[in-house]
Amino acid sequence: MACPFNHTAELNPALLPLDWLLGTWECDEPGEGCFPSIKPFRYTETLHFSHVGQPVINFMFNAFNAESKKPLHRECGFIRMQPQNNRVALIIAQNSGLVEIEEGELTGQRLNLQTHALARISFAKEPHVQQICRVFQLRPDGKLEQTVSMATDNQPLMQHLHITYRRSS
Repeated sequence: MACPFNHTAELNPALLPLDWLLGTWECDEPGEGCFPSIKPFRYTETLHFSHVGQPVINFMFNAFNAESKKPLHRECGFIRMQPQNNRVALIIAQNSGLVEIEEGELTGQRLNLQTHALARISFAKEPHVQQICRVFQLRPDGKLEQTVSMATDNQPLMQHLHITYRRSS
């Protein structure tokens, strides 16, 4: 299911610093994922960032195995900016049963975020995620880059995912 970009609602002024995220983004080439407890993998992903005129961006991320096209990971939620400064929060629900709040700062067209709070379903698979750091950056060539680092119960913070997208709408 896609989150349609709302062309009729005027963008809330609080979101102007994040307007570069809006729209649909698809990966150019498969992204790469790795972590000590799993086999390295390649994935494709589509991101949808939209708004309905409120001071919040809605988002949905859908990842698929690059070879088999099997659905992998889904995340959906909201992005909010603190009024009158560059503080940003992502509120994320994942299909794995993890719910997180990431907070950080917007500097130009780079968004640096890290875990502020985590919650998970009682029967979540171990080892449990303990920390996530995420960077979105709009590159000079117009492509969006995302890097995700993760720490678990038994692994320190390290890069987990890296992918680049092109705007498709």
